[in-house]
Order: sequence, then C-alpha cells, then structure tokens
Amino acid sequence: MADTAPSLKLTYEGAAKLLAAAVAKAKDMSVPQCICIVDTGGHLLTMARLDGAFGLSVDTALRKAQTAASYGIPTGDIAAGIDIKLAIATEGRRINLPGGLPVIVDGHVIGGIGVGSGTGEQDKEVAKAAVAAFPGAKRF
Repeated sequence: MADTAPSLKLTYEGAAKLLAAAVAKAKDMSVPQCICIVDTGGHLLTMARLDGAFGLSVDTALRKAQTAASYGIPTGDIAAGIDIKLAIATEGRRINLPGGLPVIVDGHVIGGIGVGSGTGEQDKEVAKAAVAAFPGAKRF
C-alpha cells in the first residue's frame, strides 16, 4: 500500500461558481436563502445571505455543508435515531436537515454546499442546481 494518495481540492474559484449558481437558482425561485460552501475539512470558503433570508439559517446552512462534506452524502437521509446520536456526539455540528450536498468530482469529495431558509425541498433544489452547474460533479 502507498503512503500517500492523490486528491482533488475545491478552490475558492470553484466555491464561487457553486455560490453563483445557488444564488441564481434561489433568486429564480424567489426564495431568499443562506448558502454556505465548505472544503472537505468543513472550513467555510464562501457564503451568502440573500436579502430576506433568516439570519439563523446561516448556522444551519453551514452545518448542512459540513455534514455533507464530512460524510459524502446528502443531508436529510441519515437514518432516524442515528441522526440524533450524531448531533449529540458532535455537539450539534452534524445535522440531518435537508439542503446539504457533498461536492464529488472523479470519486473525490472536494467539499459541500448547505442551503437554508426555505423549506427542506426548496433548500435541496437550490443545492442541486449549484452542484449541477459545477463541471464534472456527481449529480444528486
């Protein structure tokens, strides 16, 4: 086995593309949203809070992005019971609300997007539009 492995990294420029696509979709839907883009470590690369979006939704959008990037799966799909245990074990840093998607390119998780302030379905729709606009990203 090798001691190292190649990996891909989400750049600020890539994060900005995700954010622009998400903002465009939210505006098209007339749903003000909070949108956060993180790297694989869950560190914030960029974010937006559109006029009219709930201020506290910044926190949930960030947690959605971090959860999706950490687990490599969409939020909202973690089994009931396990989601509560994860939230407790991580002091609320891992959540299971819909609207978080991992950004996966060539089988590598390179980051995550989290969207909040709409309904769960609206949040997912905005996140999906952003990932769909990212070159080579896995679609959800």
